[in-house]
Amino acid sequence: MFRNSILFISLATSTTLGIPAAWANEKAEIFGAMPAIRDISLSPDGTKIAFISPGPEKLSDLYTIDLAKGDTPTRVMSSSGDPENLQWCGWVSNARLACRLGGLKEQAGEIYGFGTIFAIDADGENARQLTLEKDADTLTYSLGSGDIIDWLPDEQDAVLMSRYHPERRAAGTRIGNRDFGWAVERIDTVTGKAKYVERPSEEAIEYITDGEGEVRIKGMRTKLGATERDSGRIKYFYKNGSNDWVELSQLDYANRSGFNPYAVDKTRNSVFGFAPYKGRQALMSVKLDDSGDQEVLVSNDKVDVDGLIRIGRKNRVVGASYAIEKREAVYFDKDLEKLAAGLANALGGETAINFADSSQDESKLLIWAGSDVDPGQYFLFDRGSKQLRPLLGVRPKVENQNLATVKPVTFPAADGTEIPGYLTLPIGVEPKNLPAIVIPHGGPESRDEWGFDWLAQFFVSQGFAVLQPNFRGSAGYGDDWFLENGYKSWKIAIGDVSDGGRWLIREGIAKPEALSIVGWSYGGYAALQSAVTYPDLFKAVIAIAPVTDLALKKNNNNKEYSSAVEDDRVGSGPHIKEGSPAQNVDQIKAPVMLFHGDLDQNVFINQSKFMEDKLKNAGKAVTFIEYEGLAHSLQNSAARIDMLTKSAAFLPK
Repeated sequence: MFRNSILFISLATSTTLGIPAAWANEKAEIFGAMPAIRDISLSPDGTKIAFISPGPEKLSDLYTIDLAKGDTPTRVMSSSGDPENLQWCGWVSNARLACRLGGLKEQAGEIYGFGTIFAIDADGENARQLTLEKDADTLTYSLGSGDIIDWLPDEQDAVLMSRYHPERRAAGTRIGNRDFGWAVERIDTVTGKAKYVERPSEEAIEYITDGEGEVRIKGMRTKLGATERDSGRIKYFYKNGSNDWVELSQLDYANRSGFNPYAVDKTRNSVFGFAPYKGRQALMSVKLDDSGDQEVLVSNDKVDVDGLIRIGRKNRVVGASYAIEKREAVYFDKDLEKLAAGLANALGGETAINFADSSQDESKLLIWAGSDVDPGQYFLFDRGSKQLRPLLGVRPKVENQNLATVKPVTFPAADGTEIPGYLTLPIGVEPKNLPAIVIPHGGPESRDEWGFDWLAQFFVSQGFAVLQPNFRGSAGYGDDWFLENGYKSWKIAIGDVSDGGRWLIREGIAKPEALSIVGWSYGGYAALQSAVTYPDLFKAVIAIAPVTDLALKKNNNNKEYSSAVEDDRVGSGPHIKEGSPAQNVDQIKAPVMLFHGDLDQNVFINQSKFMEDKLKNAGKAVTFIEYEGLAHSLQNSAARIDMLTKSAAFLPK
């Protein structure tokens, strides 16, 4: 099948540079390799696909395939990854694509993200930059690329795009333009000619269209007093029948309140969005006819409804989803509901189905299918002939592995609360007296879900039992479960994580002398703070890109637009010191291994360096591995293979 040829192009070129031969670990090379498909899209006529695949080292490549001619991919272009990388591409027409290049760079001690959107023919010719460039008269500038907010399916080679227009000063004068900020423009991607649809607005930060070229929603930032700092609130306005902007809602994302619009339904003249409902998030619709009528479309009394299911070039809303033990879909389109169920049954009862893209008339569907034991495959489904054509494997090297099933479980916390999570056990081994790992998730405003997890599956392949707890402080379970998040409520969150480890021992699954904890981002914080709070429980700690000191985290935020929101997220009071692993290293008994990328914007690398210094000064065992030129997620095969190899050798068995 075609996915074998992708294996040759994408993964056969993956490198393990920097890993000594003595450290080689076959499973690390399999599970640490980056996914072969970073982004994928289907042409309007359904005859071509475009996809981005990682090349060797930091390279990324754009490929296209003419499905009528077979399965052979054509490489259209490459990006070096130093510092820019291809991030996504979509079809403007059957012969032209629009793509985004983005990356990170350090300048004067600060890390900046940047991006550029450009258009290119499917054969790699006639490239045209769509993002506005900075010039000598610019007073203000955004490093953001803007975004394509409407693919204008009924027009040829044109898109609606949000673009930042900088404040400028006329040469030789102090006179500046008053018309600056984010605008919406109709752009001809061949000629580059642009026409305003919405003029620049200094306070605008978001626009939403009806999928057919009309802007209906505008989001406006609200400042914190007289400062330029983020207040955590956005005011949304809608355009009514008289073409006036009318206030729709105020979203307070810092406090998880208010209506957050996502998509406009032209036929219903309403907007879909998420809002609090009975202590949890629900999918709502609000009429855009000045009546303000609201309707709860999808809600659940156990978890937040947090996924919007859309399809096609018009981003038509066809349903919503939520995750209890496994993600469940509620479809408004009964034909798609029936199709998803039929495909899941045909591919295996536990298979999850996602509609990744479609042709303009929705007669051909690009479908992703995967499960806990399948990292995912892409298929093309023809609704007329009812044929399902295999296309691409997301992780070709993993396809030949015997993967472990992921079992939803609950375990009791110290106060009797049942904590949900997922348990993955080695295949063919009695689940007794095993080396084991607790892996708390990042965020903390996040949660783990059932499905394929490359990190957990790697550790299971090494003989470890893995528990992934959705501790209190996680998102997805409503306000009462979220508490004040996992920083302010760290004692409860860390208590739940550690109770997961004690449960593994009590159940006889974990060998007490070989119980470890591994975490990424907030999960790394939770791993380190668990070692502080319960020093005799975990025998080894791995923290990847961790927060280690809450005061340092607040200080790192000082120059950021969102600093006020982030400061409030962390809070103030005794927990700043009590809840900081780096301030309590004397309590840690277990050896610690730290991994961090030096271009991490989410959690600055000084967090790991500070922790390393503190541990060394206290005479504690610590190993720190720094990855040059990589961001928070370490999206590089060589780095991930190196990390997995070193981790497996470090953890007790």
